[in-house]
Amino acid sequence: MKQGLRFVARTILGGFLVVIPIYLVVLLLLRVMKSVVGLVQPVAQLFPESVPAENLLSLLLVLMLCFLVGLVVRTRGGEGIRKRIESSVFERIPGYKLIRSLTQQIAGTSNEEVWKPALYESDEGLLPAFIIEELEDGRFTVFVPSIPTPLAGAVYIVDRKRVHPLDVPFTVALKTISQWGSGAKDLVAAMDRGRKPELTRQASSSANP
Repeated sequence: MKQGLRFVARTILGGFLVVIPIYLVVLLLLRVMKSVVGLVQPVAQLFPESVPAENLLSLLLVLMLCFLVGLVVRTRGGEGIRKRIESSVFERIPGYKLIRSLTQQIAGTSNEEVWKPALYESDEGLLPAFIIEELEDGRFTVFVPSIPTPLAGAVYIVDRKRVHPLDVPFTVALKTISQWGSGAKDLVAAMDRGRKPELTRQASSSANP
């Protein structure tokens, strides 16, 4: 009974962490569209009444604005302004850094080492996990997600020999977790590929004392 309740709670939490950011983005988009309706009304009146011109033109204007802002922040000066605004405003919002990191990882645009796919060697077996950070003494902080909710789980600080970093895209590990472990063989294969050079070095050192 307790396990069933725990599974339900974790599943609800995982869905909550996905639905709420999407809801906030959609809500913000609708509010911005509403604020620019006055700008597009003169043009919208040129369209037939059967066409929802105000909504379409408002959405188009907002998307164009986002595109222009995206172009600006890609420049050196714009990147500096973005970082200052982000550090002084957005990073004070709870959960912002987590959502930003996950979004960048999914989009494949992040160079951060956080959320690096790995297999954690527990007493029961190998568990799909993500490396969050490396401690000064060499240990890893790992996040072990619950199946099938990647954003709910447990955090462990463990010896590095029990953590096997994987050279696979973040989305591959995320897909395996969300599909109840289907595709885990690819994670194990990636672990074996990563261990081969280490095993070769150990064999060479043993052969040449």
